[in-house]
Order: sequence, then C-alpha cells, then structure tokens
Amino acid sequence: MGLALQFAGAIAILAAFGLMLLGRMGRQDRAYLVLNLAGAALLTVDAWLEHQYGFVLLQAVWAVVAGWGLIRRPRGARPSRPQR
Repeated sequence: MGLALQFAGAIAILAAFGLMLLGRMGRQDRAYLVLNLAGAALLTVDAWLEHQYGFVLLQAVWAVVAGWGLIRRPRGARPSRPQR
C-alpha cells in the first residue's frame, strides 16, 4: 500500500505542476490547489507510516499551504492563467 500512496501523491503533485507549466491551469486555480493538497496529504500519510519525519514536515506544510490557498481563494474566482 505504501508504494501506491507514494505514486498517487507524486502523480497528483507532478500533474498539477506540469499542467501549470503548460498553461493549462494557473497556480490559484481550484484544480491546481486540490491536486497539490491531495498529493501532499497522501505523501504525508505514507511518510508518517514509514517514520520519515522530515518528509512528514515537508509534505504536511505543503498540504497546509495548498489548503490555505483553497480557503483564501475568493468564491466564484475566475481561473488564473500564467502571464507570458
């Protein structure tokens, strides 16, 4: 199960990052923040189960920042697009 959590979490975070770089979503888009939150949460759980506390700290903070971005995101906000 640990490997499945690692892959799911990593794919979520990398997909969000890749889509942002390709201009498919902005860094404040709901989907971007949700993918980052979900990926970081999965990786936090896996790191905790494996007693990798430095990684727990990293991913937990990543999840909190993404969650904070979701909370602070104005309702009905239009998706942002990267400036070129």
